[in-house]
Amino acid sequence: MSLFERSARLGICAALGLILWFWPVPAGVEPDGWRVLAVFAATILGLLLRPFAMSTVVLFGLLVLVVTQTIGEDSRSSLEAALVGFSNTTVWLVVAAFLIAGSVIRTGLGRRIALTLVNRLGQNERGLAYGIGFAELLLAPVIPSNTARGGGIVAPVVDAVSKSVGEGRDSDEARAVGRYLVFAGAHFNLITAAMFLTAMAANPLVAEAAGDVAGIDFTWGTWALGAIVPGLVAIALLPVFLHLVIKPPRIDGAAARTTAQEQLTAMGPRKREETILISVLIGLVALWATGPLHGLHVTVVALLGIAVLLATGAERWRDLAATWGAWDALIWLGGLLTMANLLRDTGVISWFASAAATVFDGYAGMTVAIGLALIYFYSMYGFSMLTGHISAMVGAFLVIAVAADAPPLLMVAMLAYFSNLCGCLTHYSTGPVVIYFGLGYHTVPDWFRVGFFVSLFHMVVWLGVGLPWWKFLGWW
Repeated sequence: MSLFERSARLGICAALGLILWFWPVPAGVEPDGWRVLAVFAATILGLLLRPFAMSTVVLFGLLVLVVTQTIGEDSRSSLEAALVGFSNTTVWLVVAAFLIAGSVIRTGLGRRIALTLVNRLGQNERGLAYGIGFAELLLAPVIPSNTARGGGIVAPVVDAVSKSVGEGRDSDEARAVGRYLVFAGAHFNLITAAMFLTAMAANPLVAEAAGDVAGIDFTWGTWALGAIVPGLVAIALLPVFLHLVIKPPRIDGAAARTTAQEQLTAMGPRKREETILISVLIGLVALWATGPLHGLHVTVVALLGIAVLLATGAERWRDLAATWGAWDALIWLGGLLTMANLLRDTGVISWFASAAATVFDGYAGMTVAIGLALIYFYSMYGFSMLTGHISAMVGAFLVIAVAADAPPLLMVAMLAYFSNLCGCLTHYSTGPVVIYFGLGYHTVPDWFRVGFFVSLFHMVVWLGVGLPWWKFLGWW
């Protein structure tokens, strides 16, 4: 990006912030709260336009609040207020999960899992797709970066498998098989990102909004419980659905299985570090899922996992600390949560809720919930990043839903799951999708066409199967 383009984008963000800063403060809102809203809006626009990296944009926003002493009596107290979000337990859950994910990547365990499943299940093109899906499912709970999981671990395996099954085939047939497998990889990544709180870095923003706006503790276990039935149904049916849409030729997966086996052989036997890591990962998921029985907070469990890796020598702190994604997430996620807390504490969210409640007068709560969920899902067409979409919209949509008497827990669930699933719509929605599209098997119209069909697939599964499941759970 040129200096001019960067400056222009930053100027647009600053202009929005200044307009709101000097806009007359509405009745019922504290002046400082309105200024926080101005900075928050400029920051969110910065996440969308991306003049700088996310953490840089968030730091700029926090510094504006500190320097102007908007959130404290002086610069020191303002700084202390700005740092509150960085002590949030959910933020540190993401940091810990990123550190553990770094181990999964460094040891080669993630790649070994993906190659093993492809080798075991890849009798034909549909079996290869299921191997990709199960690899995503196994890795998702412990790798919070869907880009690292999908783009860094699974996508290279998908690319290698696609090339191997295309060898000796007509070019159109080879391309059709590649299209099928790449679409499967991209959309499996989004489904698994929707299934676990720790499967995508921005998912905690939804969980925090649930607590701040609706007073709902949407924990790791609650998130996974709500997603497990529609998520597994989606994983089971996606290869079949894509087969109907793309119509790839039937293939013998022997070549792909051979490629996977050759790469597994090149990796050598499983190392001691991998064995320890497998035990830690199983323990983490088990403890997260049984939280009500032992009372350990999910973040405490994650930190215990890191302690075991360090104590056994399976990891060194120097290597863990080199996982830059952990510290990047700490900055942007902690900063955004600070601003969100300030908006709540200064009355901005209450004011917005009161204003929004009048818009849906006369509509049933379920109608509001489903209508908002659909608008939220398809508004992703206008966003270039899932994190920006979540940051900009999930809190506002939840406020509107609560004000309109929509079932609060149901609304949280739909926003949580749709926050990831909506990435199916475009080729620019999130990192792994960009990487899969960049493999060269698709045109832009092709991706948009299939993506729209997949969105209808999600509506059938996550509303047709999800709503009865959530009713059974008592969520509405």
